[in-house]
Amino acid sequence: MTIAFIGHGYVGLVTASVFADLGNTVWVVGRTPEKIENLKKGITPFYEPGLSELVKRNVNAGRLKFTLNYKEAIVPSEIIFICVGTPPKQNGEADLTQVFTAAESIAKSLVGYKVVVTKSTVPPGTNKKVSEIIAKHKPEGSSYAIASVPEFLREGSAIDDTMHPDRVVIGTTSDRATELLLELHKTINGKTVLCNLETAELIKYASNSLLSTKISFANATALLSEKVGADAERVLEAVGLDKRLGRSFLYAGVGYGGSCFPKDVKALIAIAGEYGYDFTLLKAVDEINRKTAENFVAKIVRHFDGKLQGKTIAVLGLSFKPNTDDMREAPSIFIIHELTKHGAKIVAYDPVAMENAKPLLPRSVRFAADAYSAAKDADAVAVVTEWNEFRQIDLVKLAKGLTSLVLFDGRNIYDPAQVKQLGFMYYGVGRM
Repeated sequence: MTIAFIGHGYVGLVTASVFADLGNTVWVVGRTPEKIENLKKGITPFYEPGLSELVKRNVNAGRLKFTLNYKEAIVPSEIIFICVGTPPKQNGEADLTQVFTAAESIAKSLVGYKVVVTKSTVPPGTNKKVSEIIAKHKPEGSSYAIASVPEFLREGSAIDDTMHPDRVVIGTTSDRATELLLELHKTINGKTVLCNLETAELIKYASNSLLSTKISFANATALLSEKVGADAERVLEAVGLDKRLGRSFLYAGVGYGGSCFPKDVKALIAIAGEYGYDFTLLKAVDEINRKTAENFVAKIVRHFDGKLQGKTIAVLGLSFKPNTDDMREAPSIFIIHELTKHGAKIVAYDPVAMENAKPLLPRSVRFAADAYSAAKDADAVAVVTEWNEFRQIDLVKLAKGLTSLVLFDGRNIYDPAQVKQLGFMYYGVGRM
């Protein structure tokens, strides 16, 4: 097939590249000339394992094409995916401006029959509004069907998630659109869920909100574990052994972040409110997540008896999760700002996210070339993102550079007994 993607963020670029790799001709429409020119050379605008190689391979093969011109991409395409941002407004609602702008631009370029698919995360009812916009602006003689195919990729494993998803959700009331979308996805491994537009729209919010709930539950359990003297890791491990629950996302830490969980939880609270339902469960999930990062900062402040002025903290990990340079809603932002308010000096290191982090952090933050350089002459180390290179770090070598052996393990990646045996004062999350 020939297909088009509007937008080249995580969802658009990854999905476009995968479908190109499967043999389709894929157009990607962007707004920024510099980014489009870079993509034509195979230069990706963000870090995702394996993506750069995938883009280069398919650009060189002539299957992946980039343009600023809607008509160039839409005229030859059978299916057009809208993959633009839906950032949160101040009240938590999703800002759909980019979705509606894309819909109008698509409409003006329609020729013949097209399937217009919203892949962006949007509230129920959005696709019907997209249909109204297209109907208003499309040329005479053209026709279309609307579909919702939400994405479920995770940053850091986005290519594999696109190729091997747990499910492919296709929401539409058009038989012809269903057939085309099933044909496009026939080589994608995953159970197919066919439904109407509103169901597909709500599935994505419900999925992300439930995963966020598991994380907040784990963090609430960790806080209680600290108070009663339990080991949260053992508690959650045992709970996760129940096949009805599983351990996935049931890990304590410094809270969730990224472009999806915080945004989608707030959006679903707002959506529920519009329909007269007070989603108190998700309000608690959001509040627990906020307090989780606050508790981590408080732990550091307590250790120094509130006297952080002049103390140096080495912060390891800045991105909201490993294997990405995404700093959106990263817990490290709040943690570092709060520590600097208390007078701490911050030296930070992250394998790939430091450039993206710099504009978001206080100007006083220094950045190191590696974890050992960050820890040199520091009064404590705080692990905020669980990058693999931190999991088996040489703690003896790390200790040699520190002025005092204090380790705040914000992701519970170390064995407390082993760390303490090396002379460290150890602070985990929900662990003594």
